[in-house]
Amino acid sequence: MATRRQGHARRAPAALARSALAGIVPVIERVRDGIRARPGWSAAAVALVALGLVLGWLPGEQEAAQSTASVIALPLATVETTVGPDASAATDDETAVVAAVIEPPVAKPAEREWILVEVQPGQTMERIFRQVGLGPGLLHRVVNHDDYTRGLARIRPGDEFAFDIDEELGFLALRAELDEESWLYVEQGPDGLGSRIEPRSLDRRVVEASGVISSSLFNAAKSAGLSDNMTMRLANIFGWDVDFALDIRAGDRFALVYEEIWREGEFLRDGPILAARFTNQGDTFEAIRFDAGNGPDYFAPDGRPMRKAFLRAPLNFTRVTSNFNPRRFHPITRQVRPHNGTDYGAPTGTPVWAAGDGRVIRSAYNNVNGHYVFIQHGNNIITRYLHLSRRDVRQGDRVRQGQTIGAVGMTGLATGPHLHYEFLVNGAHRNPRTVDLPDADPLPDSLMENFLAAGRPLLARLDHVDPNAPLLLAQRDPAGCEDDGADC
Repeated sequence: MATRRQGHARRAPAALARSALAGIVPVIERVRDGIRARPGWSAAAVALVALGLVLGWLPGEQEAAQSTASVIALPLATVETTVGPDASAATDDETAVVAAVIEPPVAKPAEREWILVEVQPGQTMERIFRQVGLGPGLLHRVVNHDDYTRGLARIRPGDEFAFDIDEELGFLALRAELDEESWLYVEQGPDGLGSRIEPRSLDRRVVEASGVISSSLFNAAKSAGLSDNMTMRLANIFGWDVDFALDIRAGDRFALVYEEIWREGEFLRDGPILAARFTNQGDTFEAIRFDAGNGPDYFAPDGRPMRKAFLRAPLNFTRVTSNFNPRRFHPITRQVRPHNGTDYGAPTGTPVWAAGDGRVIRSAYNNVNGHYVFIQHGNNIITRYLHLSRRDVRQGDRVRQGQTIGAVGMTGLATGPHLHYEFLVNGAHRNPRTVDLPDADPLPDSLMENFLAAGRPLLARLDHVDPNAPLLLAQRDPAGCEDDGADC
C-alpha cells in the first residue's frame, strides 16, 4: 500500500490536472441545475465545494497527512484473517480494510516439579510435611478436606508422596496413590484447596506357566517363575482333592494360565489364576475361574465346583507327623491306643481354618487336648481341632469354611507344635485324609453355556503349555462337543 501511495504522489502535475477536471465537470453541471432550482441554498453549497477543492489540491496538507500514517505489525502466527466476498473487487487504487480476530493461545498448565518423598519406618505425615517445609496447619486442612484426603493420615513404609512447592507461592499440590488404579491430587487454587481423582491405566497380561515336581511343589513352582503366593493360591484351588502334605510325588505336574498386572511399564503384582491343572499320582484335576453371580470361584470343566463341603486339610499344607491309626503307640503315655485323627506338624501360630461351614459346639481348654475347638456341620459331621496355641471363636459362633478359628500350638499332651484334626461321621471317627467329602451343588443349567464358552479357550491354553499331561476329555463338555470348530 505504501508503494502505491508513493506512486500516486509522484504522478506528473498535468496528469493530475486532467484527472481532476474529468471528475469536476459532471459535478459543475449538477451544481448549475441546483442553482436554477434553489438559488439561495445553492450559492452556499457552491462556495463550500470550491473551498474543498482548493484545500485538496494544496500539496503541503497532503504531505502532512501522509506523514502521520503508521504501520502496525501483527505476529503472523496469531492472526487469522477472513476476507469477505467483495474483497476481490478491490483495485490497485483502493485500500481494503480486513477484519481480523486475534485469539491468544490457550495457556497449558506448567509441568509440575514434584518433590518425591518415600515413607520410612516410624515416619508420620506431620514429620513428612515438616521435612518439605510445610506446617501442621496445612496438614490439618488437607487431611480434613474430604473423605478421600482423610486416608492420607494412614501411611505405611514404602508409600510415596509427591509435593509441588513454589519458593514464593508455597504449597501448590500434593499427589498420593489412592489405590492401584487411581492418583489422588490435592491442589491449591484461587478458592482454596481442591481434590480430584485421576485414573492410572493398568495393563493385564495373560501368561502361562508349567512345571514338573522333582523334590517339592515350591521348588518346581519357583523354577517356573511363580511366586510363593501364587504357589499357595494354586494349592488352595486343588486343596479339596489333593493333600499337599502327603500326596505329592516326584513326577506330579502342574500348569496354569493367570494374569500379571502391569502399570506404566512396570510389573505390579500377580493377578488371578484363570485356569489351572494339577496331575497327582496319575489323576488330573482341572479348574476354571468363573463368576456364577456370587463372585469368582473355581469349577471343574463339567461345572462342578472345586470347592467341596469340607477342606481336605484345615491349614496350609505342611508335614504330617502322625497319621490316623487305630493302634498307635502314644509317645507320652507309652501305651497303645487309637489315634483317631491326623497330626499336622507346623510352626506355632500357623492359622487353623474351619474345614466347613458350621457352628462351634465347644471352645475350651483341658490338660489333655490343650486349647481345642469342636464344630458341628451338616450331614451329622463333627470336626475337632486340638492343641491350639489360641482360640479365635467361642461356643455358639457360626463359622464359614476357611475361616480362621485358632492357631497351631503344643498345649495339652503334645511333644511339639502341631494340629490334631479329627473327622467324625455319625459319631464314628473317619480318616480325614481318605473320607469321601460331599460335593457342593454344580452350576445350574442356565449358566452352563456361558461357562463352557469361557472355559474352552482357557483349557486350550493349558493344553498348549502342558501338552503331555493327561486330559479329562470326558469331563470337559458333558453335553458333547459339536463340530463347530471350538476347542473341546
